[in-house]
Amino acid sequence: MSIQLDPARSETRAAAPRRLSTLDRWLPLWIALAMIAGLLLGRFVPALSDLLARLEVGGISVPIGLGLLVMMYPVLAKVRYDRIAAVTGDTRLLVSSLILNWIAGPAVMFALAWLFLPDLPEYRTGLIIVGLARCIAMVVIWNDLACGDREATAVLVAINSIFQVIAFSFLGWFYLTVLPGWLGLDTQGLEVSVWQIALNVFVFLGIPLVAGFASRWIGERNRGRGWYEERFLPVIGPWALYGLLFTIVLLFALQGDAIASNPLDVVRIALPLLVYFGVMWFAGLLLGKGLGLGYARSAALAFTAAGNNFELAIAVAIGTFGATSGQALAGVVGPLIEVPVLVGLVYVSLRAARAWFGVDPGASGSRVS
Repeated sequence: MSIQLDPARSETRAAAPRRLSTLDRWLPLWIALAMIAGLLLGRFVPALSDLLARLEVGGISVPIGLGLLVMMYPVLAKVRYDRIAAVTGDTRLLVSSLILNWIAGPAVMFALAWLFLPDLPEYRTGLIIVGLARCIAMVVIWNDLACGDREATAVLVAINSIFQVIAFSFLGWFYLTVLPGWLGLDTQGLEVSVWQIALNVFVFLGIPLVAGFASRWIGERNRGRGWYEERFLPVIGPWALYGLLFTIVLLFALQGDAIASNPLDVVRIALPLLVYFGVMWFAGLLLGKGLGLGYARSAALAFTAAGNNFELAIAVAIGTFGATSGQALAGVVGPLIEVPVLVGLVYVSLRAARAWFGVDPGASGSRVS
């Protein structure tokens, strides 16, 4: 199975729609099987989860890091970096993304955490931490699957990474200590180093971004854009999905026992997450439509607003509260809910392209195949 998007991206270009392959039509099934396989491995092969937990450098799991790098590299190699300037000049897109990610997102998660978990402070704190960790990894692949604007996504993800290093600790202090104090609610401290956040950004964004840019620059310089996009990209394209499935298996293997041992707690944590992902995604898509951004950039705005950097959230929760804490479990439930929900929203997005924007992603040259 592969994820391949035709390099020509124009929402107005007329062409005959291309049908998805049989394998791609069953994408949710492969992801569900990867989740189940991970949960079973973690539950019945505890030595594997212990081994994965020990393979960490600077709080980052090496196997998971490798999986994410394999997942992100092909997508970032497809970005036409000569088009980035056109994206950075779109003030409406950039300002909307900043507002959604760094004002609306944390505030919405704070409200939902207190609304759904007023009696469970550990889980509530874990959810708030998830809301503060804006997505810089998997959003790239969700956007590509939805035929969104990958150049816009690359820019928005880069902006999120910068703000993550600068604002994460401050927002953690504000939403866990200051704001609850103003409202007469319980307070909770959060200690996290800027170095830990910067390392997370470097590993999950910096490395694949540099590799993707270098691939395009070297390939086009030596062999031309036609060879690069028609010969090279189709070869590396399938690895994006392989990396995604590999990462999902490992993530769920790490926490299979914890999830299976606390099913009711998982349900309670899942409810506000379901609401959060839906609210943020629809807010991003409708805002993009209202601003006249077009489908591709509206999809990029929606997925970057809805996704969260669960790698960072889990690392912070474990580093601050411990691996067996309720905060860590809440962080782990994040990808358990985010992966299937955002896969579902990919298909909702493709339908919304036709119903709300009057475009056909398949006919415009973007497809999943």
